[in-house]
Amino acid sequence: MDAFQHPDYYQLDDLLSEEHKMIREATREWVKRSVSPVIEDYAQRAAFPEHLVKEMGEIGLFGPYIPTEYGGAGLDQISYGLMMQEAERGDSGIRSTCSVQSSLVMFPIFAYGSEEQKRKFLPKLASGEFLGSFGLTEPNHGSNPSGMTTSYKDMGDHYLLNGAKMWISNSPYCHVAVVWAKNEEGRIHGIIVERGMEGFTTPETHNKWSLRASSTGELVFDNVKVPKENLLPGRSGLGAPLSCLDSARFGIAWGAIGAAMDCYDTALRYSKERIQFGRPIAGFQLQQKKLAEMITEITKAQLLTWRLGHLKNEGKATSAQISMAKRNNVEIALNIAREARQMLGGMGITGDFSIMRHMMNLESVVTYEGTHDIHLLITGLDITGENAFT
Repeated sequence: MDAFQHPDYYQLDDLLSEEHKMIREATREWVKRSVSPVIEDYAQRAAFPEHLVKEMGEIGLFGPYIPTEYGGAGLDQISYGLMMQEAERGDSGIRSTCSVQSSLVMFPIFAYGSEEQKRKFLPKLASGEFLGSFGLTEPNHGSNPSGMTTSYKDMGDHYLLNGAKMWISNSPYCHVAVVWAKNEEGRIHGIIVERGMEGFTTPETHNKWSLRASSTGELVFDNVKVPKENLLPGRSGLGAPLSCLDSARFGIAWGAIGAAMDCYDTALRYSKERIQFGRPIAGFQLQQKKLAEMITEITKAQLLTWRLGHLKNEGKATSAQISMAKRNNVEIALNIAREARQMLGGMGITGDFSIMRHMMNLESVVTYEGTHDIHLLITGLDITGENAFT
Protein backbone atom coordinates (compact mmCIF):
# COMPACT_ATOMS: atom_id res chain seq x y z
CA MET A 1 0.00 0.00 0.00
CA ASP A 2 1.27 3.48 -0.89
CA ALA A 3 0.88 5.48 2.35
CA PHE A 4 2.93 8.49 1.26
CA GLN A 5 2.29 11.75 3.10
CA HIS A 6 3.52 15.03 1.65
CA PRO A 7 6.09 16.83 3.84
CA ASP A 8 5.50 20.60 3.99
CA TYR A 9 7.57 21.89 6.91
CA TYR A 10 7.40 25.56 5.90
CA GLN A 11 3.71 25.54 4.87
CA LEU A 12 4.66 26.14 1.27
CA ASP A 13 1.25 24.96 0.14
CA ASP A 14 0.09 28.44 1.13
CA LEU A 15 2.15 29.74 -1.82
CA LEU A 16 0.35 27.50 -4.33
CA SER A 17 -2.94 28.24 -6.03
CA GLU A 18 -5.91 25.94 -5.58
CA GLU A 19 -5.40 24.82 -9.18
CA HIS A 20 -1.78 23.91 -8.43
CA LYS A 21 -2.84 21.78 -5.46
CA MET A 22 -5.60 20.08 -7.44
CA ILE A 23 -3.17 19.21 -10.24
CA ARG A 24 -0.65 17.85 -7.74
CA GLU A 25 -3.28 15.76 -5.96
CA ALA A 26 -4.61 14.33 -9.21
CA THR A 27 -1.11 13.29 -10.26
CA ARG A 28 -0.38 11.86 -6.80
CA GLU A 29 -3.54 9.80 -6.82
CA TRP A 30 -2.65 8.43 -10.25
CA VAL A 31 0.82 7.45 -8.98
CA LYS A 32 -0.69 5.72 -5.95
CA ARG A 33 -3.25 3.93 -8.10
CA SER A 34 -1.30 3.01 -11.22
CA VAL A 35 2.44 3.27 -10.53
CA SER A 36 3.14 2.24 -6.95
CA PRO A 37 1.43 -1.19 -7.11
CA VAL A 38 3.48 -2.32 -10.13
CA ILE A 39 6.72 -0.35 -10.27
CA GLU A 40 8.84 -2.62 -8.06
CA ASP A 41 7.98 -5.60 -10.23
CA TYR A 42 8.86 -3.77 -13.44
CA ALA A 43 12.11 -2.49 -11.93
CA GLN A 44 13.10 -5.97 -10.74
CA ARG A 45 12.42 -7.37 -14.22
CA ALA A 46 14.03 -4.38 -15.97
CA ALA A 47 10.84 -3.96 -17.99
CA PHE A 48 9.13 -0.82 -19.25
CA PRO A 49 5.48 -0.43 -18.13
CA GLU A 50 4.32 0.54 -21.62
CA HIS A 51 0.66 0.31 -20.62
CA LEU A 52 1.10 3.44 -18.49
CA VAL A 53 1.93 5.66 -21.49
CA LYS A 54 -1.70 6.08 -22.52
CA GLU A 55 -2.65 6.80 -18.91
CA MET A 56 0.03 9.49 -18.71
CA GLY A 57 -1.52 11.10 -21.75
CA GLU A 58 -5.02 10.83 -20.32
CA ILE A 59 -4.13 12.64 -17.08
CA GLY A 60 -2.17 15.36 -18.90
CA LEU A 61 1.42 14.47 -18.00
CA PHE A 62 2.61 15.01 -21.59
CA GLY A 63 3.20 18.63 -22.55
CA PRO A 64 1.01 20.16 -19.83
CA TYR A 65 2.28 23.66 -20.70
CA ILE A 66 1.63 23.20 -24.45
CA PRO A 67 -1.44 25.24 -25.57
CA THR A 68 -4.76 23.41 -25.72
CA GLU A 69 -5.06 23.93 -29.50
CA TYR A 70 -2.19 21.46 -29.91
CA GLY A 71 -3.47 18.93 -27.38
CA GLY A 72 -1.74 20.25 -24.24
CA ALA A 73 -3.41 21.59 -21.11
CA GLY A 74 -2.10 25.17 -21.32
CA LEU A 75 -0.85 25.08 -17.73
CA ASP A 76 1.91 27.15 -16.16
CA GLN A 77 5.42 26.01 -15.28
CA ILE A 78 4.74 25.44 -11.58
CA SER A 79 1.95 23.02 -12.54
CA TYR A 80 4.41 21.19 -14.78
CA GLY A 81 6.96 21.08 -11.95
CA LEU A 82 4.47 19.70 -9.44
CA MET A 83 3.42 17.00 -11.89
CA MET A 84 7.06 15.98 -12.39
CA GLN A 85 7.56 15.96 -8.62
CA GLU A 86 4.71 13.52 -8.14
CA ALA A 87 5.74 11.38 -11.12
CA GLU A 88 9.27 10.96 -9.79
CA ARG A 89 7.95 10.24 -6.33
CA GLY A 90 6.63 7.15 -8.07
CA ASP A 91 9.79 6.47 -10.07
CA SER A 92 12.49 8.46 -11.86
CA GLY A 93 11.87 6.39 -14.98
CA ILE A 94 8.22 7.42 -15.08
CA ARG A 95 9.25 11.07 -14.76
CA SER A 96 11.92 10.55 -17.43
CA THR A 97 9.27 9.34 -19.87
CA CYS A 98 7.22 12.47 -19.14
CA SER A 99 10.23 14.82 -19.29
CA VAL A 100 11.43 13.50 -22.62
CA GLN A 101 7.96 13.61 -24.13
CA SER A 102 7.18 17.10 -22.83
CA SER A 103 10.44 19.04 -22.80
CA LEU A 104 12.60 17.28 -25.37
CA VAL A 105 10.07 16.26 -28.03
CA MET A 106 6.92 18.38 -27.74
CA PHE A 107 8.69 21.59 -26.70
CA PRO A 108 11.06 21.79 -29.71
CA ILE A 109 8.25 20.93 -32.12
CA PHE A 110 6.07 23.63 -30.52
CA ALA A 111 8.85 26.23 -30.25
CA TYR A 112 10.70 25.61 -33.51
CA GLY A 113 8.37 23.55 -35.67
CA SER A 114 6.15 24.61 -38.55
CA GLU A 115 2.41 24.90 -38.08
CA GLU A 116 2.00 21.69 -40.08
CA GLN A 117 4.47 19.85 -37.83
CA LYS A 118 2.73 21.09 -34.69
CA ARG A 119 -0.69 19.90 -35.84
CA LYS A 120 0.63 16.59 -37.15
CA PHE A 121 2.63 15.51 -34.10
CA LEU A 122 1.70 17.42 -30.93
CA PRO A 123 -1.86 16.12 -30.36
CA LYS A 124 -0.73 12.50 -30.76
CA LEU A 125 2.23 13.05 -28.44
CA ALA A 126 0.00 14.78 -25.87
CA SER A 127 -2.50 11.91 -25.83
CA GLY A 128 0.15 9.20 -25.56
CA GLU A 129 -0.78 7.74 -28.94
CA PHE A 130 2.79 8.60 -29.97
CA LEU A 131 5.83 8.21 -27.77
CA GLY A 132 8.83 10.38 -28.60
CA SER A 133 12.57 10.43 -28.00
CA PHE A 134 15.31 13.06 -28.22
CA GLY A 135 18.59 12.41 -29.99
CA LEU A 136 21.51 14.58 -28.88
CA THR A 137 24.07 12.47 -26.96
CA GLU A 138 26.42 10.36 -29.08
CA PRO A 139 28.83 7.52 -28.23
CA ASN A 140 31.78 9.93 -28.29
CA HIS A 141 30.03 13.20 -27.43
CA GLY A 142 28.18 13.53 -24.13
CA SER A 143 29.07 16.69 -22.23
CA ASN A 144 30.38 18.20 -25.49
CA PRO A 145 27.37 17.98 -27.83
CA SER A 146 28.86 20.50 -30.26
CA GLY A 147 31.30 17.79 -31.36
CA MET A 148 28.49 15.59 -32.71
CA THR A 149 29.17 13.68 -35.91
CA THR A 150 25.59 12.75 -36.87
CA SER A 151 24.92 14.63 -40.09
CA TYR A 152 22.60 14.96 -43.05
CA LYS A 153 23.00 15.86 -46.71
CA ASP A 154 20.62 17.66 -49.03
CA MET A 155 19.69 15.18 -51.77
CA GLY A 156 17.35 17.50 -53.63
CA ASP A 157 13.91 16.17 -52.69
CA HIS A 158 14.93 14.77 -49.27
CA TYR A 159 17.70 14.69 -46.67
CA LEU A 160 19.99 11.70 -46.12
CA LEU A 161 20.73 11.19 -42.41
CA ASN A 162 23.64 9.18 -40.99
CA GLY A 163 24.99 8.70 -37.48
CA ALA A 164 24.05 7.33 -34.08
CA LYS A 165 22.80 8.56 -30.71
CA MET A 166 22.96 6.68 -27.42
CA TRP A 167 21.54 6.71 -23.87
CA ILE A 168 18.19 7.68 -25.38
CA SER A 169 15.13 7.35 -23.13
CA ASN A 170 12.03 5.87 -24.81
CA SER A 171 13.96 4.98 -27.99
CA PRO A 172 12.97 1.29 -28.31
CA TYR A 173 9.28 2.28 -28.14
CA CYS A 174 9.32 5.68 -29.82
CA HIS A 175 7.15 6.55 -32.80
CA VAL A 176 9.07 9.77 -33.52
CA ALA A 177 12.48 11.12 -32.58
CA VAL A 178 13.64 14.73 -32.56
CA VAL A 179 17.22 14.31 -33.74
CA TRP A 180 19.96 16.94 -33.73
CA ALA A 181 22.39 16.69 -36.63
CA LYS A 182 24.81 18.85 -38.61
CA ASN A 183 24.18 19.96 -42.17
CA GLU A 184 26.93 20.10 -44.78
CA GLU A 185 28.09 23.48 -43.44
CA GLY A 186 28.37 22.07 -39.90
CA ARG A 187 25.28 23.89 -38.58
CA ILE A 188 23.13 21.97 -36.07
CA HIS A 189 19.45 21.49 -36.94
CA GLY A 190 16.59 19.48 -35.52
CA ILE A 191 14.98 16.80 -37.69
CA ILE A 192 11.88 14.72 -36.93
CA VAL A 193 12.59 11.06 -37.72
CA GLU A 194 9.60 8.72 -37.82
CA ARG A 195 9.35 5.03 -37.02
CA GLY A 196 9.33 2.96 -40.19
CA MET A 197 11.77 5.10 -42.15
CA GLU A 198 14.18 2.72 -43.86
CA GLY A 199 17.58 2.57 -42.14
CA PHE A 200 16.25 3.90 -38.80
CA THR A 201 16.70 1.40 -35.93
CA THR A 202 16.44 1.69 -32.13
CA PRO A 203 18.40 -1.09 -30.39
CA GLU A 204 17.69 -1.36 -26.66
CA THR A 205 20.33 -0.89 -23.95
CA HIS A 206 20.41 -3.79 -21.47
CA ASN A 207 22.15 -4.61 -18.15
CA LYS A 208 21.35 -1.31 -16.42
CA TRP A 209 21.49 -1.10 -12.63
CA SER A 210 19.63 2.22 -12.80
CA LEU A 211 16.33 3.38 -14.36
CA ARG A 212 15.42 -0.26 -14.79
CA ALA A 213 11.74 0.53 -15.36
CA SER A 214 12.65 3.07 -18.06
CA SER A 215 13.30 2.10 -21.64
CA THR A 216 16.75 3.17 -22.87
CA GLY A 217 18.39 2.57 -26.21
CA GLU A 218 20.10 3.99 -29.26
CA LEU A 219 18.99 5.81 -32.37
CA VAL A 220 20.88 4.55 -35.42
CA PHE A 221 20.64 6.20 -38.85
CA ASP A 222 21.98 4.35 -41.86
CA ASN A 223 21.23 6.41 -44.96
CA VAL A 224 17.79 7.36 -43.65
CA LYS A 225 15.74 9.35 -46.17
CA VAL A 226 13.98 12.12 -44.26
CA PRO A 227 11.40 14.34 -45.99
CA LYS A 228 12.42 17.98 -46.11
CA GLU A 229 9.21 18.99 -44.35
CA ASN A 230 10.52 17.16 -41.23
CA LEU A 231 13.28 19.72 -40.63
CA LEU A 232 12.47 22.07 -37.72
CA PRO A 233 12.55 25.49 -39.41
CA GLY A 234 12.34 27.82 -36.40
CA ARG A 235 15.86 27.72 -35.02
CA SER A 236 19.30 26.21 -35.66
CA GLY A 237 22.59 26.06 -33.78
CA LEU A 238 23.48 24.42 -30.47
CA GLY A 239 21.24 26.84 -28.59
CA ALA A 240 18.17 25.05 -29.94
CA PRO A 241 18.73 21.67 -28.25
CA LEU A 242 20.16 23.40 -25.17
CA SER A 243 16.92 25.33 -24.74
CA CYS A 244 15.10 22.00 -24.68
CA LEU A 245 17.49 20.79 -21.99
CA ASP A 246 16.64 23.87 -19.91
CA SER A 247 13.01 22.81 -19.90
CA ALA A 248 13.91 19.22 -19.05
CA ARG A 249 16.32 20.26 -16.28
CA PHE A 250 13.59 22.42 -14.77
CA GLY A 251 11.35 19.34 -14.58
CA ILE A 252 14.17 17.28 -13.07
CA ALA A 253 14.75 19.89 -10.36
CA TRP A 254 11.16 19.36 -9.25
CA GLY A 255 11.18 15.61 -9.87
CA ALA A 256 14.21 14.96 -7.66
CA ILE A 257 12.30 16.48 -4.74
CA GLY A 258 9.65 13.81 -5.24
CA ALA A 259 12.22 11.02 -4.94
CA ALA A 260 13.70 12.72 -1.86
CA MET A 261 10.27 13.09 -0.28
CA ASP A 262 9.46 9.42 -0.81
CA CYS A 263 12.73 8.31 0.79
CA TYR A 264 12.24 10.68 3.73
CA ASP A 265 8.62 9.64 4.25
CA THR A 266 9.57 5.96 4.17
CA ALA A 267 12.45 6.43 6.62
CA LEU A 268 10.33 8.54 8.99
CA ARG A 269 7.52 6.00 9.08
CA TYR A 270 9.94 3.08 9.50
CA SER A 271 11.82 4.84 12.32
CA LYS A 272 8.61 5.13 14.33
CA GLU A 273 7.76 1.45 13.86
CA ARG A 274 11.17 -0.22 14.15
CA ILE A 275 11.91 -1.16 17.78
CA GLN A 276 15.50 -1.61 18.96
CA PHE A 277 16.81 -1.58 22.52
CA GLY A 278 13.25 -1.37 23.74
CA ARG A 279 12.10 1.73 21.87
CA PRO A 280 11.50 3.10 18.35
CA ILE A 281 14.71 4.06 16.57
CA ALA A 282 13.11 7.46 15.97
CA GLY A 283 14.01 8.20 19.59
CA PHE A 284 17.76 7.91 19.03
CA GLN A 285 19.81 11.04 18.40
CA LEU A 286 21.62 9.92 15.26
CA GLN A 287 18.37 8.89 13.59
CA GLN A 288 16.79 12.22 14.44
CA LYS A 289 19.87 13.96 13.02
CA LYS A 290 19.38 12.13 9.71
CA LEU A 291 15.67 12.93 9.55
CA ALA A 292 16.16 16.59 10.54
CA GLU A 293 18.78 17.08 7.83
CA MET A 294 16.53 15.39 5.26
CA ILE A 295 13.53 17.64 5.89
CA THR A 296 15.78 20.72 5.97
CA GLU A 297 17.24 19.94 2.54
CA ILE A 298 13.82 19.08 1.11
CA THR A 299 12.43 22.40 2.37
CA LYS A 300 15.33 24.35 0.85
CA ALA A 301 14.84 22.54 -2.46
CA GLN A 302 11.10 23.28 -2.41
CA LEU A 303 11.80 26.98 -1.97
CA LEU A 304 14.39 26.90 -4.76
CA THR A 305 12.01 25.34 -7.28
CA TRP A 306 9.03 27.46 -6.25
CA ARG A 307 10.98 30.64 -6.94
CA LEU A 308 12.43 29.18 -10.14
CA GLY A 309 8.92 28.29 -11.29
CA HIS A 310 7.80 31.90 -10.89
CA LEU A 311 10.86 33.13 -12.77
CA LYS A 312 10.12 30.65 -15.57
CA ASN A 313 6.47 31.73 -15.73
CA GLU A 314 7.70 35.32 -16.17
CA GLY A 315 10.25 34.33 -18.82
CA LYS A 316 13.11 35.40 -16.53
CA ALA A 317 14.68 32.06 -15.54
CA THR A 318 18.22 31.77 -16.87
CA SER A 319 19.96 28.58 -17.97
CA ALA A 320 22.42 29.02 -15.09
CA GLN A 321 19.60 29.32 -12.53
CA ILE A 322 18.01 26.14 -13.87
CA SER A 323 21.40 24.38 -13.73
CA MET A 324 21.80 25.32 -10.07
CA ALA A 325 18.41 23.87 -9.15
CA LYS A 326 18.97 20.67 -11.12
CA ARG A 327 22.38 20.04 -9.58
CA ASN A 328 21.39 20.95 -6.02
CA ASN A 329 18.14 19.03 -5.91
CA VAL A 330 19.50 15.83 -7.41
CA GLU A 331 22.47 15.95 -5.03
CA ILE A 332 20.29 16.34 -1.95
CA ALA A 333 17.95 13.61 -3.19
CA LEU A 334 20.88 11.20 -3.59
CA ASN A 335 22.15 12.03 -0.11
CA ILE A 336 18.69 11.58 1.39
CA ALA A 337 18.25 8.24 -0.38
CA ARG A 338 21.58 6.99 0.99
CA GLU A 339 20.84 8.11 4.55
CA ALA A 340 17.31 6.69 4.41
CA ARG A 341 18.69 3.37 3.18
CA GLN A 342 20.98 3.22 6.22
CA MET A 343 18.08 3.91 8.55
CA LEU A 344 16.25 0.88 7.20
CA GLY A 345 19.27 -1.35 7.68
CA GLY A 346 19.15 -4.54 5.66
CA MET A 347 15.50 -3.96 4.75
CA GLY A 348 16.59 -0.89 2.82
CA ILE A 349 18.15 -2.94 0.03
CA THR A 350 15.01 -4.97 -0.66
CA GLY A 351 12.19 -4.31 -3.09
CA ASP A 352 9.80 -4.19 -0.15
CA PHE A 353 10.71 -0.51 0.08
CA SER A 354 11.30 2.10 -2.63
CA ILE A 355 14.54 3.57 -1.29
CA MET A 356 17.16 1.45 -3.05
CA ARG A 357 15.30 1.83 -6.36
CA HIS A 358 15.28 5.61 -5.93
CA MET A 359 18.97 5.59 -5.03
CA MET A 360 19.93 3.62 -8.14
CA ASN A 361 17.71 5.77 -10.34
CA LEU A 362 19.22 8.99 -9.00
CA GLU A 363 22.69 7.78 -10.02
CA SER A 364 21.45 8.27 -13.59
CA VAL A 365 19.61 11.51 -12.89
CA VAL A 366 22.77 13.09 -11.43
CA THR A 367 24.51 12.38 -14.75
CA TYR A 368 21.94 12.96 -17.48
CA GLU A 369 20.76 16.35 -18.71
CA GLY A 370 24.17 17.71 -17.70
CA THR A 371 26.43 16.04 -15.15
CA HIS A 372 26.89 17.30 -11.60
CA ASP A 373 30.32 18.70 -12.50
CA ILE A 374 29.14 20.36 -15.71
CA HIS A 375 26.40 22.19 -13.82
CA LEU A 376 28.95 23.41 -11.29
CA LEU A 377 30.99 24.85 -14.18
CA ILE A 378 27.89 26.50 -15.63
CA THR A 379 27.36 28.26 -12.31
CA GLY A 380 31.07 29.07 -12.14
CA LEU A 381 31.02 30.63 -15.60
CA ASP A 382 27.92 32.64 -14.71
CA ILE A 383 29.35 34.17 -11.55
CA THR A 384 32.96 34.71 -12.72
CA GLY A 385 32.64 35.27 -16.44
CA GLU A 386 35.54 32.86 -16.90
CA ASN A 387 35.01 29.80 -19.14
CA ALA A 388 36.47 26.68 -17.49
CA PHE A 389 35.15 24.32 -20.18
CA THR A 390 38.12 24.81 -22.50
